[in-house]
Amino acid sequence: MNYRHAYHAGNFADVLKHIVLSRIIIHLQRKDKAFRVMDTHAGIGRYDLTSEEAEKTGEWRDGIGRILNAEIPEDISKLLAPYLGLMEISANKKLLSFYPGSPLIARKLLRKQDRLSLTELHPSDVEQLRKLFAGDYQVRVNELDGWLALGGHLPPKEKRGLVLVDPPFEETDEFEKLQQGLAEAHKKWATGTYCLWYPVKHHRTTEDFATNIKQLDIAKTLRVELHIRRPASDSGLNGCGLIIVNPPYTLYEELSRLMPWLAKLMHQGIGSGYKLDWLNGE
Repeated sequence: MNYRHAYHAGNFADVLKHIVLSRIIIHLQRKDKAFRVMDTHAGIGRYDLTSEEAEKTGEWRDGIGRILNAEIPEDISKLLAPYLGLMEISANKKLLSFYPGSPLIARKLLRKQDRLSLTELHPSDVEQLRKLFAGDYQVRVNELDGWLALGGHLPPKEKRGLVLVDPPFEETDEFEKLQQGLAEAHKKWATGTYCLWYPVKHHRTTEDFATNIKQLDIAKTLRVELHIRRPASDSGLNGCGLIIVNPPYTLYEELSRLMPWLAKLMHQGIGSGYKLDWLNGE
């Protein structure tokens, strides 16, 4: 699976990932002590939805586009507010020209004492990241393999924060790399929060992955998946998931309220729904 993000920015997978990202950062803000967000596969940070790539798929229309056109219940609206407040919405409140990637979402939610470390290997993507955050003393951009950063840049000096691992899944062994990367990172920094994104194509593949993560025996490991159709085919993106280690104590309850609404909104075929459970811990 090749997940070149310019084609998919703002789709349902981004929606889930970025809502969870924003909720974790909001929780980190509850203490005055500084924290660091580390994004191991950062991309370019900001995506033009009028570009040839985005127009070719139009996936954002069935992602963030559906949310912008939805009637949102008040309790859900409060959970989405930090995320939706970052959208660059046109005067008619329904159209987007640009969609913020994880780096820009994280940066806009930082306080003055917090820091953001971005790692990206693709040369042109790194250049765009550097331009986007030029002169920003709170952001560091590294041209490096994200898997090496995950192993070598932990723990951060703040000893507090979040590691987002969102690989492109261009290689067949990305699930194994996620498992191994988490195991190695957790040994170096057991108290950090980790958020690992993965595609859902077939139920069997992701259940095997969940079993392998569970066998790491890391306490407080939460899984959430969003299925836009039944995950029973090896072709196409049928859903996405996040493995969250050391999630904020409020996150499970927040997702318990959010996911039924989000799954209904993002439905694209028979068998759509969601999964939310503890692999280890609570």
